[in-house]
Amino acid sequence: MTAVTPTRAGSTAPVSPLAAGAAERPVRRRRGGATRRGPWLAIVYWVVIAITLVPIVSMIAYSFNDAPTNRLTFAWRGFTTYWYQNLWNVSGLGAAFGTSVAVAFLAAIVSVAIGLPLALALERYRFPGRGVVSSIVFVDIAAPSIVVGSASLSFFLSIGLGTGFWTILLTHVAFDVAYVVVVLRARIAGTSKVLEEEASDLGATPLQAFRLVTLPLLAPGMLAAGLLALAMSIDDYVITSFVAGPSVTFPLFVYGAAKAGMPPQVLCFGTLVFAVGLLVALLNGALNRRLARTRG
Repeated sequence: MTAVTPTRAGSTAPVSPLAAGAAERPVRRRRGGATRRGPWLAIVYWVVIAITLVPIVSMIAYSFNDAPTNRLTFAWRGFTTYWYQNLWNVSGLGAAFGTSVAVAFLAAIVSVAIGLPLALALERYRFPGRGVVSSIVFVDIAAPSIVVGSASLSFFLSIGLGTGFWTILLTHVAFDVAYVVVVLRARIAGTSKVLEEEASDLGATPLQAFRLVTLPLLAPGMLAAGLLALAMSIDDYVITSFVAGPSVTFPLFVYGAAKAGMPPQVLCFGTLVFAVGLLVALLNGALNRRLARTRG
C-alpha cells in the first residue's frame, strides 16, 4: 500500500513505502547522543591505547624483576623490591636524576614567567612585528631538535660561555617558552576581558585587576603550560647532549648506561616519574570536576 503525503498546494503525492518507513524509523543513538558506528573506531582506539601502554607496563613490571647480574634483563627471574630499596647504589644515577629534576623545575618556572606576558601581548595587543614574533614561536616548535642543539652550542661557544648546568637550563627555557606561549594563548583566547573592565570600573588599578582577576582566570592554563614544559625538559636527550658539557642528566645517563648494560634502578626512577605524573593528572581532573560542580 502506497503512502500519501500532502504537497504545498494541498494535493497529495505518492510516497514509497521504504521512504515512509525510513522517515518513521528513529535513528539509533548510544548513551550521550552519539550515533551507532561500526566496531572499527573502537578497535583503532584500543590498538592505540595498547601501543601507548605496553612500554609503560613493561617498564613498571621489570622494575620488580630479580635480575641476578644487577643489569636489566627481560627474562623474568622473580618478583623483588630490592631495586627500589637500593635506588642510590648506582654511581652517578642519583646525581643525574637530581640534575634533570632541578633543570626541569627551573625551566618550567622561568618559561611560564616569560611566556605569560608574551602570550598576553600576542593575543590581546597589536604592535609592529607581532606577526614576526608569532612566527618565531611556531618555528621554535617546528625546528628539529638537532638543529636547536647545534645552534645553541654554536651560540654559547661564540660568546665564550662554557657548557654545563646553566647552558642546559638556558637551552631548555628557549624551547619550552614556545610551548608555554601556545598553551597560554589558547587559554587567553577563551577568557573574556569583561571582568577585567568591570574591575577597572570599580576602581581597581591595572595591576590589581591583573593580580585579582586575570591571574586566577589564567591559573589552570599556567599550570598546564608549566607541566608541559616540565615534561619536555625532564626527558630531553638530543638538545641536552649538545650543551651539557660535564653535566649529566638522567636521559644522558640512561643512554650511556645502555651501552654497558642498564641497571634496573633506571626503570625504578622511570616508574616513579610516571607515578607522580599520573597522580598530578588525577588530582587535576578531580579539581576541575570540583570547580565545575561549584560553578554549576
